[in-house]
Amino acid sequence: MEIKDRNYFILIVLHVFLGVFIFLIPGISKIFSIAIIAVGFLYVLRTMNRENNVLLVAGYIVGSEVMLRMTGGNFFYEFSKYGVIFFMLVGFYYSGFSKNAIPMWIFLLLLIPGILIATETLNLSTNVRKAILFNISGPICLGISGLYCYNRKITFDQLSNVLLAVGLPIVSTTVYLIFYTPDLKEILVSTGSNFTTSGGFGPNQVSTILGLGMFIFVSRLLLNSNSKLIFIVNLVIAFNISYRGLLTFSRGGMITGLVMIVTLLFFLYFLTKSSGKLKLNFLIIALILASSFTWIYTTNETGGLINKRYANQDAAGRTKESQLSGREQIFESEFNAFLSNPIFGVGVGKGQEIRQVETGGLVIASHNEITRMLAEHGLIGIISLFILFLTPFFLYLDNKQHIFVFCFVSFWLLTINHAAMRIAAPAFIYALSLLKVYFYEKDSLHRE
Repeated sequence: MEIKDRNYFILIVLHVFLGVFIFLIPGISKIFSIAIIAVGFLYVLRTMNRENNVLLVAGYIVGSEVMLRMTGGNFFYEFSKYGVIFFMLVGFYYSGFSKNAIPMWIFLLLLIPGILIATETLNLSTNVRKAILFNISGPICLGISGLYCYNRKITFDQLSNVLLAVGLPIVSTTVYLIFYTPDLKEILVSTGSNFTTSGGFGPNQVSTILGLGMFIFVSRLLLNSNSKLIFIVNLVIAFNISYRGLLTFSRGGMITGLVMIVTLLFFLYFLTKSSGKLKLNFLIIALILASSFTWIYTTNETGGLINKRYANQDAAGRTKESQLSGREQIFESEFNAFLSNPIFGVGVGKGQEIRQVETGGLVIASHNEITRMLAEHGLIGIISLFILFLTPFFLYLDNKQHIFVFCFVSFWLLTINHAAMRIAAPAFIYALSLLKVYFYEKDSLHRE
């Protein structure tokens, strides 16, 4: 086994044990969260961010966020988002940012009117600071991360390491879920999203991070498996993450992960020369077989309930009235709020207060960042979203070696449609789409 493969194998094993230890000794989770920030900070100080090391630390924070939330490791709800922002700011100190990052500056500036309006429109009984930060921390995290990544030169190997940094704690999350989940026959009685199979936490967020993990290890299986052993390791990890993701019975994250994988395969197929297509065809067939096995195994373990879930049926096989698990009402509420205040919106956080009145006291947070931006930022929110959507594609015109760009944008766009920006992942992964990627270091140096 080569040194690189051995180190990779050791990292995987360490994170398997981390998942076991956090399950056995829950208090370790808080120590782990402190260690990520402390060790990460010392690492960046020692390296002086020479190889964009802040991205590795930020990526690790992103991959750890859901596990820390489900195990009580975060000291406050938005701990991970602020951690990502902090390390991006440290990155600015050492490496600055592109003078051409005007779209990201405009995006951040366009968030201000909605914040100012919220200070006037939110109820007196509302904790204004918390209400605003809960809804705006995700966009701010995206804007700051985007500023750092905008047109920043990075090699493909470095980007692969950033994705691995995201993926490693997802391995720990998967192991934790394996130990946490009881006998499926005792708990699976419906086709609704399942908190018990999601570590006692929100299935939507767990599914999102597992879907991302599925993509990361499938991409490593395709691009970073230099030996049969590592290929098998990546295949086993991808299977377990996919299986646990399906068991959450939350469809959004898994469908998003699948779209990312198909996008990558489509991209690779048209990039690969004729001589390499034979190997790629073999890998595609292997993936199809592995996916089929995963689905059949999950179907068997859930007594067919997973099939009904993805067919939008209840346990009795009846088609559900709602195609989006009741999110249509939230969409309608936010669209009406936009119509009543189309220019500047109702203010950050006000949408939740409006729904609370409409539902007679129920507190329902937005599940869709697009309609939330529409309601709470108005026309300015629409402009902000167009900036985010178009920027990666304009950069790609001079960045054809960034083979993940469409995968990353797909993850961001699909995730904010079903899970808003509750976690840092869509913000950080979107920012990675703005990097200028080279396959070899010498290419970067030559073009300087």
